[in-house]
Amino acid sequence: MRPIRLPEPPSPTIGVPEIFEGGAYSVIRRAVIIGNGYPGSENQSIGLVRALGLYDKHVLYRVTRPRGGINEWLLWLPVSLHQKLDYLIQFIQIYSRGRNYVPLPLEHGGGSVGLASVLEADVKQIVTMARQTFEKDGPLLVVASGRDTISVASSIRRLASENVFVIQIQHPRSQLNRFDLVITPRHDFYPLTPQAQEQVPQFLHRWITPREPPDRHVILTLGALHQIDSATLRSTAAAWHDEFAPLPKPLLVVNIGWPTSHCRYGADLAKQLTAYLLNILSSCGTVRISFSSRTPEKVSKIIVKEFADNPKVYIWGGQEPNPHMGHLAWADAFVVTADSVSLISEACSTGKPVYVMGPERCKWKLSDFHKSLRERGVVRPFTGSEDIAESWSYPPLNDTAEAASQVREALAERGWRVRP
Repeated sequence: MRPIRLPEPPSPTIGVPEIFEGGAYSVIRRAVIIGNGYPGSENQSIGLVRALGLYDKHVLYRVTRPRGGINEWLLWLPVSLHQKLDYLIQFIQIYSRGRNYVPLPLEHGGGSVGLASVLEADVKQIVTMARQTFEKDGPLLVVASGRDTISVASSIRRLASENVFVIQIQHPRSQLNRFDLVITPRHDFYPLTPQAQEQVPQFLHRWITPREPPDRHVILTLGALHQIDSATLRSTAAAWHDEFAPLPKPLLVVNIGWPTSHCRYGADLAKQLTAYLLNILSSCGTVRISFSSRTPEKVSKIIVKEFADNPKVYIWGGQEPNPHMGHLAWADAFVVTADSVSLISEACSTGKPVYVMGPERCKWKLSDFHKSLRERGVVRPFTGSEDIAESWSYPPLNDTAEAASQVREALAERGWRVRP
C-alpha cells in the first residue's frame, strides 16, 4: 500500500500583514465555544478553534435542552421556549403533589438540565466578559454550531459587536447578517438548485430554506469540520500503538450511524451490510466495528449476532476509552453508513479508501453531498466485491484547515488576527 501524505495543520504565522505587528487590541487570544450537547456539532467548533491555534485558550458553554419524557417530543421548539415550558410543567407537577419546593431557576437551564461540568450559555455573562476584558485581553472569538445555539450566538454579536467576532457553523436558515461568518457545507444550499426546485411544489418554495445564495460572509465546505489533521493522527497513532500495531493487516474499520430523515434504513440495511462484510472478510486481516450511541438496536443486533464469535472481527461495545481516533489513525480502509456527514468527513481526511454503505437510500441535500464526494473521487460505494488489500488514495479532504484560513482573512479585513 502506498503511503498517504496527510494535510498539515495550518500555520497561524504565515502571511500576517505588517499592520498587525503591533497593537494589543487587534490580537485574538481566546475563544468561546457555544455547544448544544451533541458531539457531532461541538466537534466542529472545537476543530475550528484548534485549527486557529486557540485550543488551549477556549471555554465551552452549552445551550442545554430539557431531556426525558415529554421533552423528547418538544425538540422542534426554540430552546428558550422549551426551557420555559419545562419549568412550567415542573412547577405544575410539584404544585399538584403538594410539595413545598420549586424547580431550579431558569437561568441555570431548568430543573432537568443541569450539567455541573459545563458552563450554561448565558448571553449577558459572555457579553459582559467580552466588554470588560477587551482592553486587557483583546477581542473574543465566539464559535457556535447547531440550531439551538443560533439565538445565543446572534445575541452576543448584537450586544457586543465591537468586542467579538462570531462564527456560526451549520446554516442558520435565515438572516445571515446576524453573524460575522457562517461556515456550512455546500449541500446546505442544495434547495436552490434546479434539481431541488423541481422536487418541490411551487407553492412550497417560499417555505424552503435557504432562500438566497451564499454571500461573502459564507464559507462553504464539502463536508463537516472536525479535529483530524496530520498532527492529530500522528499523536493518536503513537497513543494506540500497543493495541493496533499487532493486529493482522489490512485493518478494515466499519462505522455504523443511525437513520435520519434524509437517509432512512433499518434491518434491511443491516442484513445487506452483513452479507457484504462476509463477502470481503477473506481479504481482511482484521475488522473492527463501531456503532453510534443512536444506532437502532434492530440494526446492531443483526450485525452482532453474525460477527460476535468471528475471530477476525472485534465489535466495540461502547466502553471507554473510545477507539474512534485510534481507528482513524490505524485503519487501512473504512466502511461508513451513508447517514453521517461527520463520520464520512473524518474518514475522508485520512486519504485512505472510504467505502459508503447505502448512499442510494439518501435523498435531498444528503444525496447531493454523496454526489459531490464521488465526483471528488474520495469515496466509493460499498458493494461487497472489494479487495480490501488493494489500496487507493486521493488528496485528503482538508475542510477545517481551509475554513480556518478563510477565517483569518476575514479577521484581517476587520484589522484583527489570531495570536501567533
